[in-house]
Amino acid sequence: MKKILYGSILYSATPNEVKEFKNSYLVLRDDLIVGIYERASDIPSEFNDAILLDYRDKLIIPGFVDLHLHAPQFQITGFQMDLELLDWLNYYVFPEERKYSNLSYADKSYDSFVASLKNSLSCYFSIFGSIHKDSDLLLMDKLEESGLVSFVGKVNMDRNSPDYLTENTNTSMNETISFFEKCRGKYKNTYPIVTPRFIPSCSDALMKMLGEYAMANELPIQSHLDENPNEVSWVKELLPKSKSYTEAYKSFSCLNERTIMAHCVWNNDEELRLIKEAKAFIAHCPTSNSNLSSGIAPIRKYLDLGLNVGLGSDIAAGHTLDMLEIMDNSIEMSKMYWRYVDNKYKPISFNEAFYLATVGGGSYFGSVGRLEPGYEASILVLDDSLLQEGYYLDTLIERLERISYTKKYKLLCKLVRGKKII
Repeated sequence: MKKILYGSILYSATPNEVKEFKNSYLVLRDDLIVGIYERASDIPSEFNDAILLDYRDKLIIPGFVDLHLHAPQFQITGFQMDLELLDWLNYYVFPEERKYSNLSYADKSYDSFVASLKNSLSCYFSIFGSIHKDSDLLLMDKLEESGLVSFVGKVNMDRNSPDYLTENTNTSMNETISFFEKCRGKYKNTYPIVTPRFIPSCSDALMKMLGEYAMANELPIQSHLDENPNEVSWVKELLPKSKSYTEAYKSFSCLNERTIMAHCVWNNDEELRLIKEAKAFIAHCPTSNSNLSSGIAPIRKYLDLGLNVGLGSDIAAGHTLDMLEIMDNSIEMSKMYWRYVDNKYKPISFNEAFYLATVGGGSYFGSVGRLEPGYEASILVLDDSLLQEGYYLDTLIERLERISYTKKYKLLCKLVRGKKII
């Protein structure tokens, strides 16, 4: 299928460079981008029969990437934010996740969850399920039907958890293997991912088995790292021989270029060196970090070090799927870090937040996040016409920044790998 989108096109080339093309042509073939052409006469003749989607004067940008969220927490989004991480998990999250042993409950909940993802500005997701394999497979079926692209993990927990969420170690591992086997060859856009919840809820034996399984089969991994000071202290008690929380993951073969570590608020310099050496990804979740009083991640420091960083909504510790709001939050929190923690690290710019929400997280999925030849054709079209009257807007990135902060826009079109889902 050949398509041409006409409108005002922009994307991040680097953290500090945005490419802009006012009222130009974005040419797609099937699920990939062919190129951007400023004049119709420049478009190759083989696209003379392409479908033309005319979005004159509207903003055409890459679809966003949500690198960290929890599907079975969706129903408790937006309230119960009065506790820090560990108590919040015990009092609110674990009782909710228990309900996903019931497939009827999971079916209804995941219908609304996937519908919300579909109507969000994100096209790509890395998602924690629950310990319940059948519910996780049900979620994957619904995500595949939606047309979105996602990783989904069956969560592992065999210690320091309520009885109703504590698995037998061997059962947890066997269910994980079964989960991956049932996914093999079944989906086009939905992928399984190894998902130890975090080290406090996974025994050394289970972590070792998961790491070896992932390494032997070249599988992706997601978990949590250095989110809350009490969590970090707890890991030191559980693993006194490990030099750090990050080093513990490495010792279990769970830190490599296919790893996503959510949060990374309290990492020391040696931990950051290990993350960079492994080429692992950090899912920065500013909204969640604020809501649970976890701390302020030094995002400028991570960018300066050249780490792989994307953004995550972290539903339900985060209260929104709106990646524009999460971009704003990342900027605001970097300002707080600069003002109150360490003025050596200046706040990030809107351009950099845009990069994190597209290329930063997108690179985990491959050629994702830029509107360049060979990149996946996952695209948003935004109508900001309500904001243009009476305002002087010199550049396309200024238009995007204004709608990001005001939230006055309309989503006109959402393509995921070239297929229109909105």
